[in-house]
Amino acid sequence: MTESMRRSDEYEYEYGNPTGHGSPQGPYAQQPSHSAPVNPEWPPPPSYEPPTAPAGTPQPGPAAHKKRTRGPVAMLAAVAIVAAAVGGGTAYAFQELTGKDTAASAGTTTAVVPTGKRGDVAAIAAAVSPSVVEVQATLANGSSTGSGVIITSGGEIVTNNHVVSGASSVKVRTSDGTTYPAEVVGTDSSKDLALVELKGASGLKTASLGDSSGVQVGDTVVAIGSPEGLTGTVTSGIVSALDRDVTVSTDENQGQGQDGGDGQWPFQFGGRQFNGDTGSSTTTYKAIQTDASLNPGNSGGALIDASGHVIGINSAMYSSSSQSSSSSDAGSIGLGFAIPVNTVKSDLAKLRAGSTS
Repeated sequence: MTESMRRSDEYEYEYGNPTGHGSPQGPYAQQPSHSAPVNPEWPPPPSYEPPTAPAGTPQPGPAAHKKRTRGPVAMLAAVAIVAAAVGGGTAYAFQELTGKDTAASAGTTTAVVPTGKRGDVAAIAAAVSPSVVEVQATLANGSSTGSGVIITSGGEIVTNNHVVSGASSVKVRTSDGTTYPAEVVGTDSSKDLALVELKGASGLKTASLGDSSGVQVGDTVVAIGSPEGLTGTVTSGIVSALDRDVTVSTDENQGQGQDGGDGQWPFQFGGRQFNGDTGSSTTTYKAIQTDASLNPGNSGGALIDASGHVIGINSAMYSSSSQSSSSSDAGSIGLGFAIPVNTVKSDLAKLRAGSTS
């Protein structure tokens, strides 16, 4: 009996006054929530346990808690996967276009003109000039000088077929004055296009190829090339007309004489012959007409829109100097043509495959 009472007192002392100070006796002594009160006249303390749900109510278990916690994470992961898929698809499309790791599509590799500088010739020239080169071809009966556009950082250059046609060797000079030996990879005389690849080049600045389907008559354009060997010459004008039928010769020896450049390359437009006779072997393509000054040596260079995207490859121009020795008659008369860049892009796979048509 005594032992029982002593243990009860000890229990009350330990739990009724956790600090161990003061008397544990009396009605105000704290009681543990899980034990009966010392004085049965005092009601038990309120329970702080979570209310028990009625029988049959589903209880949230650990799995449900995890599911709620991971919901936002799962959503973020899904968004990341979708974004990666879209980005990957876009990159794949660009690589399919160029066949290289470095794409030359609009807005991918070349810093184009800022919105506030749109249409500013100086800004366009600064952005695109490093991507335009001079092409020098050695022929059996002389030489040819034209221009080209860098489309991959490893040194793929798009130019005109008539600039390199029949060449025994080709050299390319970049805007910084570096000269590279080059080889002709493929040609397409039906579109007057050729693909040249530099040897030992890397880290070149590529042009941003635009979309010629959106070009409109009256749009501001800039032409960059190497007229008469003057590398990096810039001229400007507008788009004069679209879908002009331009007929050029497919004869590799046509009009290419000793140091003749490409100024004598003949073409036909509107039933008239320019720069000589095109001969019997010809091809016709749809061209962008421009009044931007084009002169011998501009062939293969870039025609650029107000945002700095290449929309065409300059290919034919009337040079009155071929008709007269008078200096007053020499130079551009504002009649030039460019191959639409969409035609170029659609022809790249064929050129890379080594076509010699």
